[in-house]
Amino acid sequence: MKEKFSVITSTCVPLPVENVDTDQIIPARFLKATSREGFGENLFRDWRYDKDGNPIKDFVLNDPTYSGCILVAGKNFGSGSSREHAAWAIADYGFRVVVSSFFADIHKNNELNNFVLPVVVSEAFLAELFDSISANPKTEVCVDLPEQTITNLATGKSETFEINPYKKHCLMNGLDDIEFLLSKKNDIEAWELKK
Repeated sequence: MKEKFSVITSTCVPLPVENVDTDQIIPARFLKATSREGFGENLFRDWRYDKDGNPIKDFVLNDPTYSGCILVAGKNFGSGSSREHAAWAIADYGFRVVVSSFFADIHKNNELNNFVLPVVVSEAFLAELFDSISANPKTEVCVDLPEQTITNLATGKSETFEINPYKKHCLMNGLDDIEFLLSKKNDIEAWELKK
């Protein structure tokens, strides 16, 4: 069972880049592992480090000004190949929420399957969020999964977001798909007996 998801209030890491694909999130050369651990250290590897492995100072994950468990990304996040490793890297790094105005469908589902909440907002809300974080890196955002709202605490503006009811239930109860089925074991057995 994973940590249950309810309301998260956090500062944000801004990545105002559009069309970030899964190869940029986790380069293909790191896909050999089959367990989910350790991918966070290679999240955005080619943007975070130079050829010699030295941190690139002006990349946001190397900038101590920004921190938090919410990644705010540009439009069309997670496009490209369907590698689940991209979601593993985001989760392993410590992000619980990714905010964007558009997600590639497969990547969005991979995030949900890895207990990362993808929050789709309007382009206007996203632009305002980037402005708030730029003006004050300590800007906090509140993501309320039960109410399906996201609020920029710097401006007080909120939007609602959509989520599949089943995935919402799983996140709020810390259940992956197998754990969900196991939680229904008695119901399944009772139904089987009725046949």
